[in-house]
Amino acid sequence: MRALATDPQARGLQDDAAVLRFGTESLILTHDTLVQGVHVRADERAEDIAWKLVAVNLSDLAAKGAEPIGVLVSHMLGEGDEAFARGLAEILSEYDVPLLGGDTVRAEGRRIWGCTAIGRATHLPVPARSGAQHGDAVYVTGTLGMAMVGMAERDTKSAEDMAYRRPRPLLREGHALAPYVTAMMDVSDGLLLDCWRLAEASECMIALEKDGVPLADRGRADACMRWGDDYQLLFTVPPDLELPVPAFRIGTVSASPRPALLLDGEYLSPKDGLGYQH
Repeated sequence: MRALATDPQARGLQDDAAVLRFGTESLILTHDTLVQGVHVRADERAEDIAWKLVAVNLSDLAAKGAEPIGVLVSHMLGEGDEAFARGLAEILSEYDVPLLGGDTVRAEGRRIWGCTAIGRATHLPVPARSGAQHGDAVYVTGTLGMAMVGMAERDTKSAEDMAYRRPRPLLREGHALAPYVTAMMDVSDGLLLDCWRLAEASECMIALEKDGVPLADRGRADACMRWGDDYQLLFTVPPDLELPVPAFRIGTVSASPRPALLLDGEYLSPKDGLGYQH
Protein backbone atom coordinates (compact mmCIF):
# COMPACT_ATOMS: atom_id res chain seq x y z
CA MET A 1 0.00 0.00 0.00
CA ARG A 2 2.93 2.35 0.50
CA ALA A 3 3.26 2.55 -3.29
CA LEU A 4 -0.27 4.02 -3.39
CA ALA A 5 0.36 6.60 -0.65
CA THR A 6 2.18 9.11 -2.87
CA ASP A 7 0.72 12.25 -1.29
CA PRO A 8 3.37 13.81 1.02
CA GLN A 9 0.70 14.25 3.68
CA ALA A 10 0.63 10.45 4.11
CA ARG A 11 4.28 10.54 5.20
CA GLY A 12 4.92 7.36 3.23
CA LEU A 13 2.75 5.36 5.67
CA GLN A 14 5.83 5.28 7.91
CA ASP A 15 4.50 7.51 10.66
CA ASP A 16 1.85 7.37 13.38
CA ALA A 17 -0.54 9.57 11.42
CA ALA A 18 -1.18 11.65 8.32
CA VAL A 19 -0.64 15.40 8.53
CA LEU A 20 -2.90 17.63 6.40
CA ARG A 21 -2.16 21.34 6.03
CA PHE A 22 -5.10 23.79 5.92
CA GLY A 23 -3.82 27.36 5.76
CA THR A 24 -2.10 28.02 9.07
CA GLU A 25 -3.55 24.85 10.66
CA SER A 26 -2.47 21.22 10.43
CA LEU A 27 -4.89 18.36 10.95
CA ILE A 28 -3.64 15.02 12.27
CA LEU A 29 -5.52 11.89 11.20
CA THR A 30 -4.93 8.36 12.44
CA HIS A 31 -6.81 5.06 12.37
CA ASP A 32 -6.39 1.85 14.37
CA THR A 33 -8.30 -1.44 14.48
CA LEU A 34 -8.78 -3.92 17.32
CA VAL A 35 -9.51 -7.59 16.60
CA GLN A 36 -11.02 -9.93 19.19
CA GLY A 37 -8.48 -12.54 20.28
CA VAL A 38 -5.59 -10.62 18.66
CA HIS A 39 -5.40 -7.13 20.17
CA VAL A 40 -7.73 -7.82 23.09
CA ARG A 41 -8.52 -11.04 24.96
CA ALA A 42 -11.32 -13.10 23.44
CA ASP A 43 -13.35 -12.63 26.64
CA GLU A 44 -12.43 -8.97 27.16
CA ARG A 45 -15.10 -6.79 28.75
CA ALA A 46 -16.87 -4.64 26.18
CA GLU A 47 -16.39 -1.40 28.15
CA ASP A 48 -12.63 -1.99 28.30
CA ILE A 49 -12.52 -2.67 24.55
CA ALA A 50 -14.22 0.66 23.89
CA TRP A 51 -11.75 2.46 26.16
CA LYS A 52 -8.71 0.85 24.55
CA LEU A 53 -10.03 1.43 21.01
CA VAL A 54 -10.14 5.18 21.53
CA ALA A 55 -7.04 5.32 23.75
CA VAL A 56 -4.69 3.75 21.21
CA ASN A 57 -5.78 6.29 18.62
CA LEU A 58 -5.42 9.21 21.00
CA SER A 59 -1.93 7.90 21.75
CA ASP A 60 -1.03 8.40 18.09
CA LEU A 61 -2.24 11.99 18.37
CA ALA A 62 -0.11 12.38 21.50
CA ALA A 63 2.96 11.35 19.50
CA LYS A 64 2.25 14.31 17.20
CA GLY A 65 1.72 16.73 20.08
CA ALA A 66 -1.85 17.10 18.81
CA GLU A 67 -5.02 18.32 20.48
CA PRO A 68 -7.93 15.93 19.80
CA ILE A 69 -10.84 17.29 17.74
CA GLY A 70 -12.95 14.12 17.71
CA VAL A 71 -13.23 10.44 16.80
CA LEU A 72 -15.25 8.23 14.48
CA VAL A 73 -15.91 4.69 15.72
CA SER A 74 -16.80 1.47 13.91
CA HIS A 75 -18.53 -1.09 16.16
CA MET A 76 -19.47 -4.67 15.30
CA LEU A 77 -22.78 -5.30 17.05
CA GLY A 78 -23.24 -8.25 19.37
CA GLU A 79 -23.09 -9.19 23.03
CA GLY A 80 -22.18 -6.30 25.32
CA ASP A 81 -23.30 -3.40 23.12
CA GLU A 82 -24.60 -1.38 26.09
CA ALA A 83 -21.35 -1.97 28.00
CA PHE A 84 -19.37 -0.89 24.94
CA ALA A 85 -21.34 2.35 24.83
CA ARG A 86 -20.65 2.92 28.54
CA GLY A 87 -16.90 2.43 28.08
CA LEU A 88 -16.95 4.72 25.06
CA ALA A 89 -18.73 7.41 27.06
CA GLU A 90 -16.18 7.08 29.87
CA ILE A 91 -13.10 7.69 27.76
CA LEU A 92 -14.70 10.42 25.66
CA SER A 93 -15.65 12.21 28.88
CA GLU A 94 -12.25 11.62 30.50
CA TYR A 95 -10.38 13.27 27.61
CA ASP A 96 -13.15 15.68 26.54
CA VAL A 97 -13.25 14.23 23.01
CA PRO A 98 -16.49 14.33 20.97
CA LEU A 99 -17.83 11.37 19.00
CA LEU A 100 -18.29 12.69 15.45
CA GLY A 101 -19.59 9.60 13.66
CA GLY A 102 -18.68 6.13 12.48
CA ASP A 103 -20.57 2.96 11.63
CA THR A 104 -22.23 -0.10 13.14
CA VAL A 105 -22.38 -3.50 11.44
CA ARG A 106 -23.54 -7.00 12.28
CA ALA A 107 -21.70 -10.13 11.09
CA GLU A 108 -20.71 -13.63 12.14
CA GLY A 109 -17.30 -14.58 13.52
CA ARG A 110 -14.54 -12.71 15.26
CA ARG A 111 -15.48 -9.17 16.23
CA ILE A 112 -13.60 -6.15 14.92
CA TRP A 113 -13.64 -2.51 16.00
CA GLY A 114 -12.13 0.53 14.29
CA CYS A 115 -11.51 4.15 15.27
CA THR A 116 -10.34 7.22 13.39
CA ALA A 117 -9.03 10.06 15.53
CA ILE A 118 -8.70 13.63 14.29
CA GLY A 119 -6.47 16.17 15.96
CA ARG A 120 -5.11 19.66 15.54
CA ALA A 121 -1.36 20.28 15.61
CA THR A 122 -0.21 22.44 18.50
CA HIS A 123 3.30 22.93 17.16
CA LEU A 124 4.91 23.15 13.72
CA PRO A 125 6.65 21.27 12.34
CA VAL A 126 4.54 18.33 13.55
CA PRO A 127 6.81 15.71 15.18
CA ALA A 128 7.60 12.66 13.06
CA ARG A 129 9.45 9.39 13.43
CA SER A 130 12.08 10.89 11.14
CA GLY A 131 14.36 13.68 12.30
CA ALA A 132 16.58 12.08 14.96
CA GLN A 133 20.08 13.59 14.74
CA HIS A 134 23.59 12.36 15.52
CA GLY A 135 24.29 12.94 19.21
CA ASP A 136 20.64 13.13 20.26
CA ALA A 137 19.56 11.43 23.47
CA VAL A 138 16.81 8.78 23.34
CA TYR A 139 14.09 8.92 26.01
CA VAL A 140 10.93 7.07 26.99
CA THR A 141 8.27 8.58 29.22
CA GLY A 142 7.51 5.62 31.50
CA THR A 143 7.72 1.97 32.51
CA LEU A 144 7.61 -0.70 29.81
CA GLY A 145 6.02 -4.11 30.28
CA MET A 146 3.18 -2.94 32.53
CA ALA A 147 0.52 -4.15 30.09
CA MET A 148 2.34 -7.46 29.60
CA VAL A 149 2.20 -8.12 33.34
CA GLY A 150 -1.36 -6.83 33.56
CA MET A 151 -2.70 -9.10 30.83
CA ALA A 152 -2.11 -12.09 33.11
CA GLU A 153 -4.23 -10.46 35.82
CA ARG A 154 -8.00 -10.01 35.76
CA ASP A 155 -9.98 -7.19 37.34
CA THR A 156 -7.46 -6.66 40.14
CA LYS A 157 -7.40 -2.92 39.40
CA SER A 158 -3.66 -2.96 40.00
CA ALA A 159 -1.55 -0.50 38.03
CA GLU A 160 -0.51 -3.34 35.72
CA ASP A 161 -4.09 -4.55 35.19
CA MET A 162 -5.24 -1.03 34.35
CA ALA A 163 -2.26 -0.47 32.04
CA TYR A 164 -3.47 -3.40 29.96
CA ARG A 165 -7.24 -2.81 30.10
CA ARG A 166 -7.33 0.97 30.14
CA PRO A 167 -4.15 2.55 28.75
CA ARG A 168 -3.89 6.29 29.17
CA PRO A 169 -2.78 8.29 26.12
CA LEU A 170 -0.11 10.82 27.05
CA LEU A 171 -1.67 13.84 25.36
CA ARG A 172 -0.33 16.43 27.81
CA GLU A 173 3.18 15.00 27.62
CA GLY A 174 3.09 14.92 23.83
CA HIS A 175 1.88 18.51 23.72
CA ALA A 176 4.67 19.64 26.06
CA LEU A 177 7.37 17.73 24.16
CA ALA A 178 6.37 18.69 20.61
CA PRO A 179 8.41 21.94 20.45
CA TYR A 180 11.61 20.18 21.56
CA VAL A 181 11.79 16.70 20.03
CA THR A 182 13.68 15.85 16.87
CA ALA A 183 11.63 12.63 16.50
CA MET A 184 8.76 11.09 18.44
CA MET A 185 6.37 8.12 18.33
CA ASP A 186 4.36 6.04 20.77
CA VAL A 187 5.44 2.57 21.90
CA SER A 188 2.68 0.24 20.77
CA ASP A 189 4.45 -2.83 19.36
CA GLY A 190 7.41 -3.11 21.75
CA LEU A 191 10.30 -0.79 22.58
CA LEU A 192 12.88 -2.62 20.46
CA LEU A 193 10.73 -2.81 17.34
CA ASP A 194 9.61 0.79 17.66
CA CYS A 195 13.21 1.94 18.20
CA TRP A 196 14.09 0.11 14.99
CA ARG A 197 11.25 1.89 13.19
CA LEU A 198 12.47 5.25 14.49
CA ALA A 199 16.02 4.44 13.37
CA GLU A 200 14.72 3.36 9.96
CA ALA A 201 12.63 6.52 9.48
CA SER A 202 15.49 8.77 10.68
CA GLU A 203 18.20 6.80 8.82
CA CYS A 204 20.38 6.54 11.90
CA MET A 205 21.66 4.15 14.54
CA ILE A 206 20.07 3.94 17.98
CA ALA A 207 22.14 2.45 20.77
CA LEU A 208 20.12 1.42 23.84
CA GLU A 209 21.37 0.62 27.34
CA LYS A 210 19.20 -1.99 29.04
CA ASP A 211 20.03 -0.76 32.55
CA GLY A 212 18.52 2.61 31.69
CA VAL A 213 15.21 1.23 30.43
CA PRO A 214 12.41 1.40 33.05
CA LEU A 215 10.90 -2.10 33.19
CA ALA A 216 7.94 -3.59 35.03
CA ASP A 217 9.78 -6.88 35.56
CA ARG A 218 13.59 -6.95 35.35
CA GLY A 219 13.50 -10.75 35.44
CA ARG A 220 11.69 -10.63 32.10
CA ALA A 221 13.51 -7.66 30.63
CA ASP A 222 13.59 -8.92 27.04
CA ALA A 223 9.87 -9.69 27.09
CA CYS A 224 9.07 -6.26 28.55
CA MET A 225 10.94 -4.60 25.69
CA ARG A 226 9.26 -6.72 23.02
CA TRP A 227 5.66 -7.23 24.17
CA GLY A 228 4.21 -3.77 23.47
CA ASP A 229 0.83 -2.25 24.37
CA ASP A 230 2.59 0.30 26.58
CA TYR A 231 1.68 3.56 24.78
CA GLN A 232 4.55 5.43 26.33
CA LEU A 233 6.21 8.12 24.20
CA LEU A 234 9.59 7.36 22.63
CA PHE A 235 11.49 10.45 21.53
CA THR A 236 14.85 11.99 20.71
CA VAL A 237 16.13 15.41 21.75
CA PRO A 238 19.44 17.27 21.83
CA PRO A 239 21.56 15.76 24.64
CA ASP A 240 21.68 18.74 27.00
CA LEU A 241 18.02 19.73 26.76
CA GLU A 242 16.09 20.19 30.00
CA LEU A 243 12.92 18.18 29.46
CA PRO A 244 9.46 19.66 30.15
CA VAL A 245 8.14 16.27 31.38
CA PRO A 246 9.60 13.37 33.42
CA ALA A 247 11.29 10.76 31.23
CA PHE A 248 14.05 8.15 31.26
CA ARG A 249 17.15 8.40 29.10
CA ILE A 250 17.65 5.01 27.48
CA GLY A 251 20.12 5.54 24.66
CA THR A 252 21.88 7.66 22.07
CA VAL A 253 21.50 8.42 18.38
CA SER A 254 24.51 8.07 16.06
CA ALA A 255 25.04 8.67 12.37
CA SER A 256 24.97 5.49 10.30
CA PRO A 257 25.02 4.64 6.57
CA ARG A 258 22.01 2.38 7.20
CA PRO A 259 19.41 1.99 9.96
CA ALA A 260 20.77 0.12 12.97
CA LEU A 261 19.74 -0.82 16.49
CA LEU A 262 22.11 -1.80 19.30
CA LEU A 263 21.22 -3.13 22.73
CA ASP A 264 24.19 -3.06 25.11
CA GLY A 265 26.48 -3.07 22.07
CA GLU A 266 24.78 -6.00 20.31
CA TYR A 267 23.27 -5.41 16.87
CA LEU A 268 19.60 -6.35 16.49
CA SER A 269 17.30 -6.46 13.47
CA PRO A 270 13.59 -7.17 12.87
CA LYS A 271 14.37 -10.82 12.11
CA ASP A 272 15.39 -11.14 15.77
CA GLY A 273 11.74 -10.80 16.80
CA LEU A 274 11.91 -7.27 18.17
CA GLY A 275 8.20 -6.90 18.87
CA TYR A 276 4.65 -7.53 17.76
CA GLN A 277 4.10 -7.81 14.02
CA HIS A 278 1.13 -9.15 12.07
